[in-house]
Amino acid sequence: MYEFILPNAWLIAFLPFLAAALIFLFVHRWPGISAGLSIFAIMAAFILSLPVALAVFGEEGGAVFEFSTRWLSMPGLNVDMGLLLDPLTAVMLIVVTFIASMVQIYSLGYMKGDPGFSSYFAYQSLFAASMLGLVVANNFGQMFVFWELVGICSYFLIGFWFGRDSAKNAAIKAFVTNRVGDFGFLLGILFLQIIFGTLNFAGLSQEIAGYTNMAILIPVSILLFFGPMGKSAQFPLHVWLPDAMEGPTPVSALIHAATMVAAGVYLVARAFFIFASVPQAMTFIAAIGGITAIFAASIAITQNDIKRILAYSTLSQLGYMMMAMGVGAMTAGMFHLMTHAFFKSLLFLGAGSVIVAMHEEQDIWKMGNLYKKMPVTTWTFIIGALALCGIPPLSGFWSKDEILLAAYASGNMGLYILGAFVAFLTAFYMFRLIFVAFFGSNSYGEKKAHENSAVMTVPLIILAIAAVFAGFVNSPLMHHAFGHFINSPAGIQPEPSTAIMISSTLIALAGIILAWLIYQKKIISHEVLREKYSGIYQLLKNKYYVDEIYARLGDVLVFGAARAMFWFDIHVVNGMVNGIAFLTGKSGDSLKYTEDGQVQSYAMYMMAGVLILVVLALIAVESALL
Repeated sequence: MYEFILPNAWLIAFLPFLAAALIFLFVHRWPGISAGLSIFAIMAAFILSLPVALAVFGEEGGAVFEFSTRWLSMPGLNVDMGLLLDPLTAVMLIVVTFIASMVQIYSLGYMKGDPGFSSYFAYQSLFAASMLGLVVANNFGQMFVFWELVGICSYFLIGFWFGRDSAKNAAIKAFVTNRVGDFGFLLGILFLQIIFGTLNFAGLSQEIAGYTNMAILIPVSILLFFGPMGKSAQFPLHVWLPDAMEGPTPVSALIHAATMVAAGVYLVARAFFIFASVPQAMTFIAAIGGITAIFAASIAITQNDIKRILAYSTLSQLGYMMMAMGVGAMTAGMFHLMTHAFFKSLLFLGAGSVIVAMHEEQDIWKMGNLYKKMPVTTWTFIIGALALCGIPPLSGFWSKDEILLAAYASGNMGLYILGAFVAFLTAFYMFRLIFVAFFGSNSYGEKKAHENSAVMTVPLIILAIAAVFAGFVNSPLMHHAFGHFINSPAGIQPEPSTAIMISSTLIALAGIILAWLIYQKKIISHEVLREKYSGIYQLLKNKYYVDEIYARLGDVLVFGAARAMFWFDIHVVNGMVNGIAFLTGKSGDSLKYTEDGQVQSYAMYMMAGVLILVVLALIAVESALL
């Protein structure tokens, strides 16, 4: 079976792409068939991913299969296309196809009755196909093609409800922000081709192993990291991700859990052999990840929109993953990506269930007592939140602790303390959301809410089960069976620490208890705290004014440049053109008097011309004789 499946693993990405094409071209007018075709394709891709994972993990240390063919050959340039199937690829295939399957099934209920129902499922299929194509690529060039397809699909889905100005603006913001990161990424790829003559991952790994010119590798690695900074929304290119909430909630679950934002972390893991050879790049990645983690977590504690709280949570957890990569813990970073995909997709779909039940209401202060009317949504959401907070034995506990342990083992106590504080903030803002929306004293939720149909609740239950048990694959109980899939001589794989486990759990519990005291027991009034620390509250509520700073810079740089160019066009370009026209006109006015129609005048002009020519000839002869 493996002899057939492995060389044809391209079908995993092709099937969703085919579904998208068939929906757009042939069955768009039949919403039910469109949705069924899309779901069938992604579930078939999931089934095909299973034997790939079994083949890869069937060998000790993880097997590697690569299939490649020459696509273009010309003097000085050979372009190949191929598949790279290794443990890293296998895990991503399972995660993407499983999460996408749950999201699309859930979407049957969430998008019911939407006029763009068929288009939505076509975009979902194309989005999944793009991410899967990115995952199986064996070279940077092929990866970049699918990288850009992921970007354009996110533009379609974020702006899906294009009748809303906010959705259109959010889609444009996401697209433009990612162009900044992708430009740096493309430059890095071009430099790799120029310097090493190949973009194949295996070939580059061999070339870079013996390359010692840091003056070249440092800027190239930083340029490559610009791509993940955009796709995974790392500071300061994070601004698009919270606004991406304007798309349908299942889209948010897919973007924030398994596809677009995961692409950046996956790229760092795939190109870890480059980054690990440049200590300065590793320091830069760790610093950006740490800044993003604390930056987003602090903003989340003041947000009131249920989806935006989860959006900033995603930003923070992506920072966690990048911080792990930066300290050399590639296994920990990818492990957290995997567990995060399960519990964050659960949380977003749970939020979508609440929004549908509350008739599109997203403000947590206009909910309350939802647990009475929505028990399945409530308890699955709590499971996702506990996993995100790192409460044992849920999945987030194992992956978050491994990141904290890696930061501690690397000797960077600053990053360890920062990571621990982010864990505290994560627990606080998640249970602030739960205590206000699901157990709050407000009766709005109890009056308006209702549990949704099985097509929406069953995926929540399945994802909740995954959020509980997915972490065991890399827990000490399983002897780090998951770790070998990205084992690297340059990476670190620290031994488990009971002290770290206990302390991180206590930190998370402290955040939960503080949220309970403020928002449930009301021992400390949140209104009093907000008024007492109004300056800090406004700073966090307004997201550190980063969007306003960008708007101001845009006004100064873009509009300032436009005004300068307008002045140059009016006074310099137009001045030159008008000056030439003026001189031409005046010359014509003067010369017109030479055309009087009299023969004697023309004869005089001719004689004058002859005399001038004779004089010039005599001067030339005299000069030659001398």
